[in-house]
Amino acid sequence: MKLLLTSAGISNKSIRKALIELLGKPIEESKALFIPTAIYGIPGGAEIIRKVICGTIGDPFCEAGWKSLGLLELTALPTMKKELWVTMLQETDALLVGGGDCQFLCYWMQQSGLTEMLPSLLEKIVYVGLSAGSMIMTSFGTTYGNHTLPKETHKSLGIVDFAIHPHLDHEWFPENSLSNLEKLAKTLPVPSYAIDDNTAIKVIDNNVEVISEGKWNLFYPERKTNS
Repeated sequence: MKLLLTSAGISNKSIRKALIELLGKPIEESKALFIPTAIYGIPGGAEIIRKVICGTIGDPFCEAGWKSLGLLELTALPTMKKELWVTMLQETDALLVGGGDCQFLCYWMQQSGLTEMLPSLLEKIVYVGLSAGSMIMTSFGTTYGNHTLPKETHKSLGIVDFAIHPHLDHEWFPENSLSNLEKLAKTLPVPSYAIDDNTAIKVIDNNVEVISEGKWNLFYPERKTNS
């Protein structure tokens, strides 16, 4: 399993180097597929998707210099013959999963059949998450709500046994202060990484490494004492 769980994409040289190490070859020789589904779960999603693909918003992600870039929309997959999109996955080197709404993304990961494929898929390709695309692989996810999804829909897949809180101290997300994220982390049953947009979590099987040119903190659950 090879994961690069970012807050904002390939935002600096250290994260880019980590991606190349996971790929085992230059980005320019690697094929990528971009999953934009989570972005549809937030206001203005269609325009944001265009900007992410064109590289006119945020840090490099789709425009990181890939040999080729394809688009894989999860909401379309249940109506397609499986061999059509499975072949695309088998031929790719990296799966780029964009940010947005964790619950919306998690639902369509499951409905599309991609969740079932992840264990075998992650043996062959590199999973690169951005914000919600990173969070759904952990044990904690969030939601913007206002969707007509089943109430029991999960917000994360629990592939790794920690939580990620992206966009630490970002001006767009004033609620993501270090003190607020620390309070949230103490309510969770797993360790939590609060990471800014210059930080990523690199995972190879059971080995976890923080890649950062910015700020991050690791918080542990609050221990409950017997009264």
